[in-house]
Amino acid sequence: MRVQSDRSSTRPRVENHAHIAINGNLALAENIASAGTIASAGTSVLTPHLPAPIVHLAGERVKDPVFDQAASKEQGRFDVQNVSVAYNGVPAVSDVNCAIASHQVTSLIGPSGCGKSTLLRSFNRMNDMLGNVTVTGSIKLDGHDINSPATNVVALRTRVGMVFQQPSVFPLSIYDNVAYGPRLRGRVSASDLDALVEDNLRKAAIWDEVKDILHKSALGLSGGQQQRLCIARALAISPEVLLMDEPCSALDPISTSQIEQTIQQLKEQMTIIIVTHNMQQAQRVSDTTMFMLRESMSEPAHLVEMGPTKEIFDNPHDQRTRDYISGRFG
Repeated sequence: MRVQSDRSSTRPRVENHAHIAINGNLALAENIASAGTIASAGTSVLTPHLPAPIVHLAGERVKDPVFDQAASKEQGRFDVQNVSVAYNGVPAVSDVNCAIASHQVTSLIGPSGCGKSTLLRSFNRMNDMLGNVTVTGSIKLDGHDINSPATNVVALRTRVGMVFQQPSVFPLSIYDNVAYGPRLRGRVSASDLDALVEDNLRKAAIWDEVKDILHKSALGLSGGQQQRLCIARALAISPEVLLMDEPCSALDPISTSQIEQTIQQLKEQMTIIIVTHNMQQAQRVSDTTMFMLRESMSEPAHLVEMGPTKEIFDNPHDQRTRDYISGRFG
């Protein structure tokens, strides 16, 4: 199915959050600047004071009865209707309508500042953490409106994990980075935890590189290794959806290729939504592509066209899509 539109700031500081698990992949959101937290992509690492494992979950997974019932029917499908996002009352994204299929890779492409990351963060309500953000319309995950007052946001972010543009490893060992989420969610035996760490490092295509240094600091890894470790950490809490915000933008070609291979393998287990400026990457990894555009700084961004990736790149319906992917602008 194709969706085609007929339409031709400064972010506030995010305060400290007690629940490290709040954003799905256990790395704090961008711009967290309060002491005692771990800064995320693009910021310096502050002196960490990670909460002890199993602090607020009392040995159990965070549950949401309404959400759990909906999630049992389908796994990782989003239905988006008339979604608009505004920062401080200024529209940033307007009237997005789309359906994101489960167990596929969907790429969000478009020029810088066209709302790709804003829309991506809407899928696990990460925008909530930026403050003074208004989201209207409906975003349903497996039939449940994630913006409903009944939604348990921690449960949502457990199901919808996120990997940021810059690797945001914890200043802990490689092992403890992956084990942190399962420990926080509930009691896990040592043998089960060992198996879980190995399994997720294998899924992230980094096990062979780190199996002999599991108890060394993750900060000693290369950028590509750190990014794959972040993927392993996100996978350790068994998300149904993985959001990836330009995960390869700062990586070399070899690391990029390894992560792309990982994405292809992971889509058998979960839905993946990736923001990328790399047109070749979008063609290599995604099943579906969404092209977003902001026509001018006085207008909000909007979805121009969505469809199978091969069709979007070989035969787009909208001239603006054709111009963008051919390099005429952007």
